[in-house]
Amino acid sequence: MASNLPGSVRQFGVAIRALLVFTVALGILYPLAMTGAAQALFHGNANGSIITVNGKEVASGLIGQAYTMDSGKKDSAGKAIMVADPKWFQTRPSASDYDAKASGGSNLGPNNTDLRAAVQERKKAVAALESVNESQVPPDAVTASGSGLDPDISPAYAALQVNRVARERGLSVEQVQRLVKQNTDGRVLGFLGEPVVNVVKLNAALARL
Repeated sequence: MASNLPGSVRQFGVAIRALLVFTVALGILYPLAMTGAAQALFHGNANGSIITVNGKEVASGLIGQAYTMDSGKKDSAGKAIMVADPKWFQTRPSASDYDAKASGGSNLGPNNTDLRAAVQERKKAVAALESVNESQVPPDAVTASGSGLDPDISPAYAALQVNRVARERGLSVEQVQRLVKQNTDGRVLGFLGEPVVNVVKLNAALARL
């Protein structure tokens, strides 16, 4: 039996039904399916890659942290000057001070005089902290990542810090090297990118000791 409803009303009804079907399918069923798959296959990643130490949640393995201590000095504004804490592996510099709400880089180019001066100061500081020559300081020790939140450093920078961390913590160099190796990720799929050391996970492993 043909409908006596005007064509415009019938089209409106079809549109409403289509809207409901797609809302249920794409707005409810699909997200639930993806959430379930993520929880089943990548549970840690799906929940923020949370790191625990002695049963307490301390960090996310996806977001770097600054491992510093109060130097006992203040700047011209009266704010405490923080310096690298020698008991911990140090991460890369961060333009956002590892504030996840302010992720971003400095946007300064390689020829910017302020950036070049900052890199030179960082190189001196790292060389002094590790008791090495400035020529031995790797690039990632003095340059920030684009996000300002990168938790990874190069194996070369991690190796540079092993002796200092071992000395400060009263551990053997072999113990610390073993922790570095355990927290080193290889190339993605075996050929993409470079090996990296996750400093947040590495320092959490140190804390567990």
